[in-house]
Amino acid sequence: MEHDRTEVREGAERNFTRQLVEELHQREGEVHEIQQKAEQALLEAKKLTSQYQKEAEKCTSGMETCEEAREKAEAVLEAQREVSSMWELRARQKGWKESHLAANVQSIKAALEGEDSATMAVTDL
Repeated sequence: MEHDRTEVREGAERNFTRQLVEELHQREGEVHEIQQKAEQALLEAKKLTSQYQKEAEKCTSGMETCEEAREKAEAVLEAQREVSSMWELRARQKGWKESHLAANVQSIKAALEGEDSATMAVTDL
C-alpha cells in the first residue's frame, strides 16, 4: 500500500512538473512573440524617424535657399534705390520739381485716353 501511495505521489509530481514545463514553454513562446512585435515596432519607428529627418533636412535647406534669395533681392533693391536717388538728385540739380511730374502724369493719362491729340515728345516728360 505504501508503495502504491509513493507511485501515486510520484505520478502526481511528474504530472505537475510536466504541466509546469508546458506552461513555461507556452510563456516563453508568448514572450518571444511580444519581443518580435516590439523589435518590429522599433524598426518601423527608426524608419519613420529617418524619413522625418530627411524631410526636415530638405525643409531646412529650402529655408536657407529662400533666405539667401531674399538677402540677394534685398541687396538688389537697395542698389536700385541708390541709383534712383542719384538720378533724382541729378534731375533736381537740373531744375526738376515734383509738380512737373504731376503735370506730366496728367498729360500722359490724357494722351493714353485719347483726350489730347497732340503727340508727346520725350521732353514733355
